[in-house]
Amino acid sequence: MSTSDMVNRFRHYEPDDDKIVKHSEVRNQALDLAMDWEVDLPDGREKALALTKLEEAMFWANAALARN
Repeated sequence: MSTSDMVNRFRHYEPDDDKIVKHSEVRNQALDLAMDWEVDLPDGREKALALTKLEEAMFWANAALARN
């Protein structure tokens, strides 16, 4: 891994006003879907994994916003 790639992955990103709004939109979209799934999906391992993966997707979406 190159030094620039490591810096890109591990440094802190100070969001501007536009990115703050976009981060919030991503979180709200993920929350809306999670709330739907909580009602619509039967309890069990599969639901728990789906919610975990949604949380991971939210994290990576926000990382994409922050890093670019």
